[in-house]
Amino acid sequence: MLTIYSDDHHLHHGRCELIDGQLMPCFEMPSRADHVLDRVKHQNLGPVEAPKDFGLEPIERIHSRAYLDFFKGAWARWAAQGIDGDLLPYTWPARTLRSVIPTSLHGQLGYYSFDGGAPITAGTWQAAYSAAQVALTAQAHIQNGAHSAFALCRPPGHHAAGDLMGGYCYLNNAAIAAQAFLDQGHRKVAILDVDYHHGNGTQSIFYERSDVLFTSIHGHPEAEFPFFLGYADECGEGAGEGFNFNYPLAAGSGWDAWSAALEQACNEIQRYDADIIVVSLGVDTFKDDPISQFKLDSPDYLAMGKRIAALGKPTLFVMEGGYAVEEIGINAVNVLEGFQSAQ
Repeated sequence: MLTIYSDDHHLHHGRCELIDGQLMPCFEMPSRADHVLDRVKHQNLGPVEAPKDFGLEPIERIHSRAYLDFFKGAWARWAAQGIDGDLLPYTWPARTLRSVIPTSLHGQLGYYSFDGGAPITAGTWQAAYSAAQVALTAQAHIQNGAHSAFALCRPPGHHAAGDLMGGYCYLNNAAIAAQAFLDQGHRKVAILDVDYHHGNGTQSIFYERSDVLFTSIHGHPEAEFPFFLGYADECGEGAGEGFNFNYPLAAGSGWDAWSAALEQACNEIQRYDADIIVVSLGVDTFKDDPISQFKLDSPDYLAMGKRIAALGKPTLFVMEGGYAVEEIGINAVNVLEGFQSAQ
């Protein structure tokens, strides 16, 4: 299986995030992708290539121009103020406030984000842009006839909506790739999100569409981030009604409960008869992940890959979360090896 990877991800390294009342080093760090890449090479998964540059046009198919302009220019505006430190929001247009776009940097940062978990640094734009190109290059590989490919994206993307960053995510790599498949002639794309946290950004992007089926297995939003989306009764709206399936699970869920949800999601994908499957591959479902509450073990990821392979469709894997750094490479590559072994 071909892996697409860019060293540009090292350009993004947030200094801190707010966790349990303390400013702590970010769990989303460069070593995450480094460990996955090391495991890809150690296991001889296949060739590793750098991404091609497809420009902004395919990104603009998902993200608004106003949002992209803000994101691309935010750091220069911040640096011009002579302030040292990451750019983080401290206010948002909450329920009792007007949803307007202010002229100030901090006001716009709050408008275009939904939490304080997406720090902007000097290299964040380039890292996120390159991650999108990683996904698009892997997508092109499948478009040209490959059965599978792995987009080793960092930063991740599934929490990013059309004009909203948050949850470590800035550009929605999986959504950008899914749209590229549709723009290049495919009728239907299914997205399977296996990250511990609900892919709220991906859901919102496709919620009113029938050409993308979204399925997600995740921690129950009553108690888990992102809290405000991911409930089982969210089934799509308008043309998208009946094309969104959430499978929220309780904290402590292990392979038995998780695999039962995977079976339901795969059955929906089978019924949908998608041309292509895009997997948002988060492995923060691991039992020792520091910010998640599921209990999957490393061998379970092999079984996960085999079940996805049984769908018999060309499949693009896009890296999302996973924060048990020593194990993230083992678990991510186990999914890919399980998939390959079932071919």
